[in-house]
Amino acid sequence: MGEQHQHQDHTDCGIPKYDSRDLVIREDIIKKAKELAELIGTSEEVVQFQKAEKLIKNHERIQALISAIKKKQKEIVAFESFQNKNMVDKIEREIDELQDELDGIPLVTEFQQSQSDINYLLQLVVSVIRDTVSDKVNVETGNEPAVTSGYGE
Repeated sequence: MGEQHQHQDHTDCGIPKYDSRDLVIREDIIKKAKELAELIGTSEEVVQFQKAEKLIKNHERIQALISAIKKKQKEIVAFESFQNKNMVDKIEREIDELQDELDGIPLVTEFQQSQSDINYLLQLVVSVIRDTVSDKVNVETGNEPAVTSGYGE
């Protein structure tokens, strides 16, 4: 029906508008997604992450280590441009030592753990949504892509 004309409706001078898909996304779905995001924002995982993040920002030794690592990473870029492999190797070893010290601080470990907990939580939510939707799609289309449904089975 009108689907073939949709692409032409949303282009200017033949340049596709890549955000044209956004026009067909239902606002109620976006609203629910935002509500879900806010709910996740109150979860224990996010609360723990925010606490750890705040403590890290105020932890002098951690901040000093992070600054030193960033500085040395910039030095590596400079020495690489001069193709000075010895200095690059030396600085990389220094970065490894700083990184080891950083990783050895319990607060950093807690922070990294809370980051991976949040990632796990988000992946879980996405897979629940994906599985629930694909169950519905498979049942309704008889395991065929939506485009071909209608003539078959």
